[in-house]
Amino acid sequence: MNKLFEALLQVILQQSDEGIHLVDGEGITRCYNTSASRMDGLEAEAVLGRHVLDVFPSLSRDTSTLLKVLVSRRPIFDLQQTYTNMRGAEITTINTTLPVFGHRGELLGAVEIARDITQIQKLSEQVVDLRRRLYTIAEQSSAGPTGARYTFADIVGESSSLAQVLKRAAQAAHTNSPVLVVGETGSGKELLVQAIHNHGQRQTKPFVAQNCAALPEGLLEGILFGSVRGSFTGADNRAGLFELANRGTLFLDELHAMALPLQAKLLRVLERGELRRLGDNRTRQVDVRIIAALSSEPAELVQQGKLRPDLYYRLNVVRLELPPLRKRLEDMPLLIRYLLTRLNKKLGTKVLGVSPEVMRIFKSYAWPGNIRELANLLEGILHFRGTGQVQTSDLPEYLLRNQQRGLRKELARREAEMISEAMQASGHNISVAASLLAIPRQTLQRKLKRLGWHNTCNINGNNN
Repeated sequence: MNKLFEALLQVILQQSDEGIHLVDGEGITRCYNTSASRMDGLEAEAVLGRHVLDVFPSLSRDTSTLLKVLVSRRPIFDLQQTYTNMRGAEITTINTTLPVFGHRGELLGAVEIARDITQIQKLSEQVVDLRRRLYTIAEQSSAGPTGARYTFADIVGESSSLAQVLKRAAQAAHTNSPVLVVGETGSGKELLVQAIHNHGQRQTKPFVAQNCAALPEGLLEGILFGSVRGSFTGADNRAGLFELANRGTLFLDELHAMALPLQAKLLRVLERGELRRLGDNRTRQVDVRIIAALSSEPAELVQQGKLRPDLYYRLNVVRLELPPLRKRLEDMPLLIRYLLTRLNKKLGTKVLGVSPEVMRIFKSYAWPGNIRELANLLEGILHFRGTGQVQTSDLPEYLLRNQQRGLRKELARREAEMISEAMQASGHNISVAASLLAIPRQTLQRKLKRLGWHNTCNINGNNN
């Protein structure tokens, strides 16, 4: 059993995408997996059985996280590090280093788990730099709004639930207070946020959007707040998205994906209008309107420990709740007409609408992906239908299955109603009720038992 366990452990270690480096209590490497070897540009044979400082001479007892954890006996979580490996390649990782204890609490060693985020780091920095250049060009040329394309005119719908949200959003656009937008995935949160920006006093200033779930915690902090040279190994002087959005709007989507310590830092910016770049002693003033979005109920996120209560209360000055598509079905014809017009132009098709049966199926579906799901569904259909109306034969199988389930559910509900009415009319006489329903008495008995009527009547007798 021990051999099987050891073999399984080796498979897991070697197949992991994360670098794993284990040292004993003396700092001697005892485990060094394939991913760690690839990141560092070293063969495992050159590392195993040797002291960390002998293999990595650029480190010291003060800078090596493995050796620091051996001394402090405390874990180090999500530490970002950029370094040049033995092949001369610059690598950026996020490391978690943990002490390893025995059954009696004795320190056995330390393990470091490293995630390679080199490409994500480079792409994120390129995006920030590109945004900065675009905003600078637009500002110099008086090009008008930057980063936000949509206005309230682009939000399609006439339902009362949507109209109420749009009215409140238009009023909130003229203030500088934080806004919290709550809505399911695909319900149009960013569309609404862009409209607020373009309707307010900051419309000619930058609009910057960042999905908090798209980046690792260590990387997100630097992207948002910026960094100074030396704040972490390999760091450069770089402004973050807050500075980029100065005098404009910063939209933070999926806010609850942001780590709680980072949420605390965001709260300080909201309350004081100032920030510090990573590793900087200097405080910088920023004038940024924050609009945040959540795809779940905020109170539940607070209860689950995913959203700081104080940050929630600070953001909840203006709260806008976008209704899901299933609660604004009266907007379905307008949305379909709008989406088909746009898709016909994009794809060169001439589809005029959907059949009444398709519209009925659409209105009976729950749309978990909301308007985004509807748009993607129609685009997929138009790749195979160039003219006419969308028919049931064009619909994907999952929609048809959903329709069949809905039909069976409705038939079962109506059958139960008819049986109840017949039993009431017959004074709970099963034979009479079966005659009223035009079904055999035995069939009615079986259905009554399934519906639980055997608790209130004797289904085996002629009468109640």
